[in-house]
Amino acid sequence: MAYITLNKKHFFNNLDIIAKLCKGKDKIALVLKDNAYGHGLCEMAKMAQEYGITKAVVRSYAEAKAIEEFFEYILVLADFPQAKSDKIRYTVNDLEALQKFEKGTKVELKVNTGMNRNGIEAEALREAFECVQKQGLELEALFTHHSCADEDECIFSQQNEKFAVIKKEAQELQKEFALKELRFHSCNSAALFQTEDFSEDMVRVGIAAYGCLELPKNAHAEQLEPILSLFAQKISTRHLREDACVGYGATYKAESACTIGNYDFGYGDGFLRICSNDYVTPQGVKLLGRISMDNSSFLCSDAELLIFNDARELAKYAHTISYEILTALKANLKRVVLQQ
Repeated sequence: MAYITLNKKHFFNNLDIIAKLCKGKDKIALVLKDNAYGHGLCEMAKMAQEYGITKAVVRSYAEAKAIEEFFEYILVLADFPQAKSDKIRYTVNDLEALQKFEKGTKVELKVNTGMNRNGIEAEALREAFECVQKQGLELEALFTHHSCADEDECIFSQQNEKFAVIKKEAQELQKEFALKELRFHSCNSAALFQTEDFSEDMVRVGIAAYGCLELPKNAHAEQLEPILSLFAQKISTRHLREDACVGYGATYKAESACTIGNYDFGYGDGFLRICSNDYVTPQGVKLLGRISMDNSSFLCSDAELLIFNDARELAKYAHTISYEILTALKANLKRVVLQQ
């Protein structure tokens, strides 16, 4: 069956680079949402713990519970508490959502600085503090999210400036409401690699840790190494005559007699169908015809075939981003950690 390998050496290399940029591995909060960007939630959590990462960021309570044993701090981005835990804290994405948190819940306020997706508005900061106090919640931090750190320097700067103003007001409110000292964080992967002198309490890194950050001409980003490779196993061999067709719609016609292999990785496993007819593997093996639900045909007869080892390259054929390639990979695919 098709399977995934995870290169621990590459992962640790990426974390070394990130730790240097944010001035310590204790500042790293590894983003493990959506099955660790398709890499495998528990597999990545175990390796992160081995490296010395103590913080993680996830999407849901279920993800947080699955990795609770590996971390001291876990931030849930888009869910509500189902059971109390000293390790897990929850994001407040909207003022109305504050009513859904039970007394004593550890929370972090997300503020909108220009992405206009989730987060309370700057003008509602005092009201948010009042609601937190009324609900009896434990406010630990404020954070925001960048929309264009890897694309638009102007918008990136504007968001940083707005967050600096919000931070100052929050610190004043913290004293007024007699709260514990707050933490602040805003950097995602792209923002960290675009920041010359990191000074926040934490950095939320996802795609950079997985080695697929795309920042042309960024010396640090160029040192990152993808950690995920996908291999498929041959199901069958076919000997085609000239003009014989392959797959649904007969979209591929053999130019000459050839031998092809049918491999057990299709769109049902996460191989995006848009790559049909055009894709060529890292070893120069051509995909033939349309990708099927459970298999794909290649101009190859080897027992095993490397489908891709850099999601950014496959993303080019799919006209998308590496995030979509990686998170499309199904959780039931076997994941093997390479120790060397």
